[in-house]
Amino acid sequence: MTALLDSIGYAGWALHALIWLPVLGIGLVLWAEEERAKTVAFCWSVFVFALSLGLWWAFDPTSGSMQMETTTPWIRSWGVSYSLGIDGISLFMVLLTTFSTSIAILGSFNYIKTKQRAFYALMLLLEAAVIGVFLATDVFLFYVFFELTLVPMYFIVGIWGGERRIYAAIKFFLYTAFGSLLMLVGILYLFWKAKTFMGIPTFAYDDFLMVGLTGTEQLWLFTAFALAFSVKVPVFPLHTWLPDAHVEAPTPGSVILAAVLLKMGTYGFLRFLLPLFPLAAQHETVVMTMMVLAVIGILYTAWVAAVQPDAKKLVAYTSVAHMGFVVLGVFALTVNGLQGGLVVMISHGISTGALFLLLGMLYERRHTRTIAEFGGIARVAPWFATAFLITALASIGLPGTSGFVGEFLALLGAFETHPTLAFIATLGVIFAAYYMLPMVQTVFFNKLETDENRQIQDLSKREMAIMAPLCALMILIGWHPTPVLERMEPSVRVVIERVEEAGARAAALEKQVPVTEARLAIPPGPSTADNDTNDDAPSATTAADDEVQD
Repeated sequence: MTALLDSIGYAGWALHALIWLPVLGIGLVLWAEEERAKTVAFCWSVFVFALSLGLWWAFDPTSGSMQMETTTPWIRSWGVSYSLGIDGISLFMVLLTTFSTSIAILGSFNYIKTKQRAFYALMLLLEAAVIGVFLATDVFLFYVFFELTLVPMYFIVGIWGGERRIYAAIKFFLYTAFGSLLMLVGILYLFWKAKTFMGIPTFAYDDFLMVGLTGTEQLWLFTAFALAFSVKVPVFPLHTWLPDAHVEAPTPGSVILAAVLLKMGTYGFLRFLLPLFPLAAQHETVVMTMMVLAVIGILYTAWVAAVQPDAKKLVAYTSVAHMGFVVLGVFALTVNGLQGGLVVMISHGISTGALFLLLGMLYERRHTRTIAEFGGIARVAPWFATAFLITALASIGLPGTSGFVGEFLALLGAFETHPTLAFIATLGVIFAAYYMLPMVQTVFFNKLETDENRQIQDLSKREMAIMAPLCALMILIGWHPTPVLERMEPSVRVVIERVEEAGARAAALEKQVPVTEARLAIPPGPSTADNDTNDDAPSATTAADDEVQD
């Protein structure tokens, strides 16, 4: 497969195609007849997903540096370039995006009845924007794609959502737009520093890595970026927009929101917060604040979920709890923690997306999401019950499922540095069973109380085609996560090494110890030279020097 991809020059054009093919699909959808729009959108999204699968073989799993990089000048006077690249962190986010979009569109066939061309055009626009977020290596380009995702999601919720759709759409937009403005201020400050340092205007990510920042500057910039990404995750207490958006959004909107849009926040932690501001990222107050908020989010939202009468709102609150494990793993600042956070991101996208799809299918049959109105569905729809049970068990982290792998590694990484917080966060696994299993018991295994429940149909062929790959991935990643972990580990180590090296250099300068001795204290990682991490060294050194001088 690798030889075939090389023969067609896949690495040279694939990243561009993944962004612009969905845009081309928008034209095809708008040109198609109203009733055929969903078929055109689905076929086109499957084509984009098939193209993205080539990344699995074209990607070199031994390298932690950016691959398939391409740069074209865009706004020369500002130093803005159309620059794309991919590493072991963004690889899985791109695959998750293309896969989830195809599944969400297929799952919307019976749900979206009005303005179908507009809806599916917005879904493809959203896919293009999210892929752009994960591939952009120019910070200005990243910000453009980051903001662009707000537009289609706002209209998807505001037009095709539930009764309170306008309120939910505006709340979603205001929360995320406010956070993005703070990040824009930080980006402009970094641009000014980079222009002063290098003598030319630039928004290149690699150039930003070389900018020398004092500890104080890093703390302020970290705060600006962290607020923007924390709203998107969302981190407690910035999570209040999420339940409203999930409940009011149409099923495919909820799937994309849970599967990929929330991941933009945690991706920002890994791509920007840790590498750009390594001293701030390991500041004791910063680390404790982020980890404590993560633990509070895990426990608090689990308790809130447990008392929800609406099944969709229950699942919406579980998203905050799951993403809390990601934040906990990331700020543990260990390889296990970061890998665990990434696996939780993947697993949450699959399992929670599947839960929203199943609840949407249930709503299409009964036109209600109130848990108490269901009962005994397993007797009349056994395949439905089987798919729901597998998904629920993966969501609560049962061993042998994808959820267990991610949460175990995230907790293990947190235990290495903050054992008390890791122990408290472990209670969230118990609470997950407390809120999820009673819902499964009530909906599927209680007595059949009404004729409406007795008449519920089992999964159709289309619905089985939706759930089969989702359930298969939950089990496959749970039993054999090695291929996933191998591809992300080198890139994770690059991030960790940059943070550790910055801290070691700062400590060495404070103690007047030669930097070479401090280097020896850093745990060795995989071929740092091959990963081009030496290019990052000037940034850490300059930052430490400036901090000592201050």
